[in-house]
Amino acid sequence: MEVIDTQAMPVAADTGVAAPRTVLFDFDGVLIHGDAFTLFIRDRFSRSWSCKLLALLALPWLLLRLPFSWKLPARSLVHIALCGLNEARYAVAARAFAKLLVSRPRQFSRDGLLALRRHQAAGDKVIVVTGCEQVLVSSVLEQLGLSELHILASQLRPSLLGMRVKLHNVGRRKPLQLAAHGIEAWQLAYSDSLMDVPMLKPAAEAVLVNGTPALCKKLERALGRSVTRVEWF
Repeated sequence: MEVIDTQAMPVAADTGVAAPRTVLFDFDGVLIHGDAFTLFIRDRFSRSWSCKLLALLALPWLLLRLPFSWKLPARSLVHIALCGLNEARYAVAARAFAKLLVSRPRQFSRDGLLALRRHQAAGDKVIVVTGCEQVLVSSVLEQLGLSELHILASQLRPSLLGMRVKLHNVGRRKPLQLAAHGIEAWQLAYSDSLMDVPMLKPAAEAVLVNGTPALCKKLERALGRSVTRVEWF
């Protein structure tokens, strides 16, 4: 298992000037404790009796689907929570919740945010590549005072019934999104999840954040090489 100094920079031999790197950060579990969009959906249910009623009415169908896959019931609950919201109303709700998240003590990883800022200060191109929704994660990072960040996130689309999932930026979709934006190579990637193997594998250095020894072994087997394991608080 390798140990990495997140402040270290490669030096260009011909000029002696530190060469900027492309550095990828996952968001949920890396920069924030927990899953931001899940917290947003739970907040929507906690505040809305209509959401609770719709979920109750849909419960028999959700339970029928659950033995086959948890993904469709989970997406259905997201759609119920977003029922009746157009783009403007969703943006207002997401930004208000982002403000609430930022006000919570110990909600965010102090060490993760510090590492990100160090990369920015070193001149690295920092990209947050996340399954969290674009407006929500952008609002959170903006309220944390993080600027000049590239963000590739999940996206919603409007429908007659409310906002719906357009793109869930997880797993293999992450490198596809990076390629679609002209990013073909990256030197360092931070994640807390096996789902990010497609993003971690092309990285020169892969960093597992707050992973257990068992998870670290699984990730190393999946990548075919050692990874760095860090504990962030």
